[in-house]
Amino acid sequence: MMLGGRGAGKTRAGAEWIRARVEQKKKPARHIALIGETYAAARAVMVEGPSGLLTISPPETMPRFLPSRKLLIWPSGAEARLFSAERPEALRGPQFDTAWCDELAKWRHAEETWDMLQFGLRLGGKPQQVVTTTPRPTPLIKRLLVDKNCVVTRARTQDNRANLAPAFVEQIIARYVGTKLGRQELDGVLVDDDAQALWQSTLLDAHRCDKAPPLALIIVALDPPVGTGPRADACGVVVIGQSAKGRAYVLEDATVQGLPPDQWAAHVRDVYRHYGASALIAEINQGGELVREIIQRDAPDIIFEPVRAIAGKLMRAEPVAALYARGRVSHVGAFAELEKQMCSYDGSGPSPDRMDALVWGLSWLLLRPHGGGSPRLRRL
Repeated sequence: MMLGGRGAGKTRAGAEWIRARVEQKKKPARHIALIGETYAAARAVMVEGPSGLLTISPPETMPRFLPSRKLLIWPSGAEARLFSAERPEALRGPQFDTAWCDELAKWRHAEETWDMLQFGLRLGGKPQQVVTTTPRPTPLIKRLLVDKNCVVTRARTQDNRANLAPAFVEQIIARYVGTKLGRQELDGVLVDDDAQALWQSTLLDAHRCDKAPPLALIIVALDPPVGTGPRADACGVVVIGQSAKGRAYVLEDATVQGLPPDQWAAHVRDVYRHYGASALIAEINQGGELVREIIQRDAPDIIFEPVRAIAGKLMRAEPVAALYARGRVSHVGAFAELEKQMCSYDGSGPSPDRMDALVWGLSWLLLRPHGGGSPRLRRL
């Protein structure tokens, strides 16, 4: 398992390992599984990406890619099939001597997909697999770290700076070096949940689901940015649904960063229409009327529900964290960046824009006094 920071060369290492297994003279790999977070990610990153198998292979040994069959075929006859961690059952039946698992920490069905792969790694004298991932404190990653049969290597973003854009190195490393997020995303170090944080990843995992039930209401929650440009705060955009029984389901983290007001407003409108939302919940402490104006300028039909902060972030977030503890909120899938903010927030540090939007939305849905909200509010 290779734990690496962003841009540390994990994908290139995985692709080169597969190429070496295929081209080795003694007992080369013949039946390979390539597993990504989704099929689209496996194709875009592991096969066709700038560090993917097609890119790194010389012409004489380059495999032929058959997208319709999700299949790579090498001149030697070796074959690799693409799989998605969203469909663990697709691994039931095939058998392999080699596997490459990319971004394991982001897999939606990590345990099920991993188990199905282990049953299929049964060909050859010594089946092997490589994992390339940025670390997250998931149960599977933690288990592999202490598995005596798992060799762990690490790579820092800094180690590969010669192959990275200077602006990326200067801005990203300078901004996050020495921080908890930087240790994870730049140094490839597994950073466990902060014991002082309001949320724990185990709690989020316990109530996570793959699909929401029929929803009575969908809202978009907005935490607008202060300022513009790449260094400005992100525009927190989170989509939340509510079932007829009153349970909340987080459907998407659609947060964007670095966009001027007209562009992030257009993004918010697009998200609102895509989900057929019933209301837009927006924090208006700074430039409230301007936020309303740019949102409704081209979409007067959007039901705008303003909310205003009268307490600090920690005091606003604590009641929402209690909703999770009582099992009233589920995440539909995984939202890595949002959940990082949630599981590291202890009342200090930079503005958690994604988490702020989540808190506004869930507070409006589940914590406001009965009978509140716009008289125009429609239910699905």
